[in-house]
Amino acid sequence: MMRNLSFVLAAIIAVVVYSSAYTVHQTQQVLIFQVGKFDRAIIEPGLNFKIPFYEEAKFIDKRLLSLDSPEQEVITANQKRLVVDAFARYRIVDPLKFVQAAGGSIVAANSRLATILNSSVRRVMGAESLVSVVRDKRASLMLIIAEQANKEALDFGVKIVDVKIRRADLPEANSASVFSRMQTERQQEAAEHRAKGAQLAKKIRAEAEKEATVIVAKARQQSDILRGNGDAEKNKIFAEAYGKDPEFFKFYRSMQAYENGLTGDKTSMVLSPDSDFFSYFEKNKQ
Repeated sequence: MMRNLSFVLAAIIAVVVYSSAYTVHQTQQVLIFQVGKFDRAIIEPGLNFKIPFYEEAKFIDKRLLSLDSPEQEVITANQKRLVVDAFARYRIVDPLKFVQAAGGSIVAANSRLATILNSSVRRVMGAESLVSVVRDKRASLMLIIAEQANKEALDFGVKIVDVKIRRADLPEANSASVFSRMQTERQQEAAEHRAKGAQLAKKIRAEAEKEATVIVAKARQQSDILRGNGDAEKNKIFAEAYGKDPEFFKFYRSMQAYENGLTGDKTSMVLSPDSDFFSYFEKNKQ
């Protein structure tokens, strides 16, 4: 009998110890409630105890948590449709509010945060143009979305650390139309550049030809001047030579005539002895 009583007592003690002991991990914080009323928070890791059946421990995650928001369609300020895929990272900063508002459930918190995040994304992006969302202001828009979402998220003990936009694209049907329009615009732009290039090339070529003509004309003019000066100098020298020795000048001119007339190995001439061609020799022979 005593043995059975000891066994029962030991079992009760074991149940009490098991119910009262709990371990706080480094990634957790614990809130202790006494009959539904908050009593204290345990934030240091280690082994702790609570009063069984009187105190309840709520374990809250201290890590950085992720929220994947489903894709949604947003209409921008210039009436362009965008498919936006965003996600957020958040942390539980007020565990008591988190337990009171979301029951300490991550699933419930994610559901509420998804609604808040989607609403902020539509509100912020709906006030911007397509170019701002896709290219110019994307980074700053993510900060604004996080700031606006935090105004509601902090009400249940959650702070959004950052918001990232994975994708912000046109719907598939619109993408093909936009691509076709962009392709046409680029083709028109390329044709315009080619036309301007051809016009500029023609202008440059005309100017080059004009400049070449002027240069050649000036060169020919200079050549004619030099040639004229040379001929004048030559005639002057011939005149001076003729004045000094008319007989030698006649001889020289006759030799030039004979040389020019008998040029080439196959030159044949049929002349009478009293031809003017031999007049110089006939006169000197006498």
